[in-house]
Amino acid sequence: MANDSRNIRQRVINRQGAIESYAAIGDSFTEGVGDLGPDGTFVGWADRFAVILADQLPDPETALRDAGSAHRNFRYANLAVRGRLLDQIVEEQVPRARELAPDLVSFCAGGNDIIRPGTDPDDVAERFERAVAELTESVGTVMVTTGFDTRGVPVLRHLRGKIATYTAHVRSIADRYDCPVLDLWSLRSVQDRRAWDGDRLHLSPEGHTRVALRAAQVLGLDVPADPDQEWPPQAQRGTLEVRRDNIHWAREYLVPWIGRRLRGESSGDHVEAKRPDLLPL
Repeated sequence: MANDSRNIRQRVINRQGAIESYAAIGDSFTEGVGDLGPDGTFVGWADRFAVILADQLPDPETALRDAGSAHRNFRYANLAVRGRLLDQIVEEQVPRARELAPDLVSFCAGGNDIIRPGTDPDDVAERFERAVAELTESVGTVMVTTGFDTRGVPVLRHLRGKIATYTAHVRSIADRYDCPVLDLWSLRSVQDRRAWDGDRLHLSPEGHTRVALRAAQVLGLDVPADPDQEWPPQAQRGTLEVRRDNIHWAREYLVPWIGRRLRGESSGDHVEAKRPDLLPL
């Protein structure tokens, strides 16, 4: 993996120089749901990854002393909106990302399609590939994201085979278009319950942090911690405590989630992108 990361980073550097601008497109995962900041807005892995990218650039004073370089502030946009399906992301976010033309785009989409009954992962992958082809024409580098291994997620474990099929497609598409792959399926640390929010569908702040670290690793960047480091030991919970927790989760999260599906509603209705322009951090 280390050699692959170095090779990918070298291709990025050869193609465009340092990464000075980054746009994230996707759904709730990329918006940062589950990682609530002190100001009441979601943070998430993409925001945290943007900070790591910005830290790779020299500070302005150092750059000005270097006669051969001109430093620009790192700029970041997050176009992701919770609940969005692939076609909505392609219609709403991909054109904006192409217009912004950043050095790097992270593209995570299709997850909400895959968990819907009756959807075909082969069909979703074909539409995903068309969007990747469009993006690679306009931006420096497109980093694609696989699905999580959902064997430990109560609501989604029965969809594991379907998600695995889509993940295999995403990796194949990445090979064809020379895209770095943020492989979440292989990120073992997010199999721990503590990596997930109370709704069991979105990552916790620590889970988002680990994904951000893995994204940086994919580009061969130095990171302050190993995203796959083991979690601290945890006391084993009793059967009664687990049952109470499951009942609370079903009442607070599962029933409303099913209700929205039955009513044709989305958690992202009337929600706009939190950072629609490339702005300095």
